[in-house]
Amino acid sequence: MTFSIIGYDPKEKEWGIAVQSKFLGVGAVVPFAKAGIGAVATQSYANTSYGPRALQLMEEGKTAEEALQIITKDDPEQELRQVGLIDSMANPATFTGEGCYDWAGGITGHHFAAQGNILVDEKTVEAMGQTFISTDGTLAERLLAALNAGQEAGGDSRGQQSAALLVVKEAGGYGGFNDRYIDLRVDDHPEPITELIRIYHLQQLYFAPSKAERVASIDGEIKEELIRELTRLDYLKTGQDEEQLLKALSAFIHTENFEAREQEAGKIDLDVLAYMKKL
Repeated sequence: MTFSIIGYDPKEKEWGIAVQSKFLGVGAVVPFAKAGIGAVATQSYANTSYGPRALQLMEEGKTAEEALQIITKDDPEQELRQVGLIDSMANPATFTGEGCYDWAGGITGHHFAAQGNILVDEKTVEAMGQTFISTDGTLAERLLAALNAGQEAGGDSRGQQSAALLVVKEAGGYGGFNDRYIDLRVDDHPEPITELIRIYHLQQLYFAPSKAERVASIDGEIKEELIRELTRLDYLKTGQDEEQLLKALSAFIHTENFEAREQEAGKIDLDVLAYMKKL
């Protein structure tokens, strides 16, 4: 009752998984990944030991296919399992046991493995693979586009409930303390993929670094807009000076958790101003 796609970005050295299921909290069960090592999606009566075991095997030098053979070999219920992997060298592998409920299967391609079970038909995994290959953007954006294409092609025959996106990158986590670059979950929602895409854009707004072309000096029309919005939101009183304006902007940024987009005094990230105007 799940479909997923695992991908790798060789330029940014990112590994990731996007998954959707008619299952509560799929993000707590299916995706596993470790920067520099690989990624695993375990589903269909998921054996959650597959994730850490496969990552350990790949860390020891096994390819994705070798790790797959080892983790499934001694599982008495292997024919009920489905799993996809990508290793540190971008080798993909996928397995679907003969006991998985129709339609069930998977495909691999350049830097991806896509798989699903209890699907309408094979068009879901085909659409995921084709979309991943043909879509530009970051790994997260390509995975989300692929997941959405899989849903549009038919998806889970039982419907939708939860979705998740996990992308790992060395020192990519908050503050650079771990590799959890993007870790988002929609545990129960009538349109979980649409909601996952929405919160991904929020995640990028809050935590992605500012783009140079979106940083501007606080003067002219931008200054007038900033004064108007900060006054409307009660961060600034009418008639206050430049120093108070900058203090009000700083207070807004810290209240709304935009520290990653805070600029030097006298400048602003225009994406922060755009967000402010929507409140």
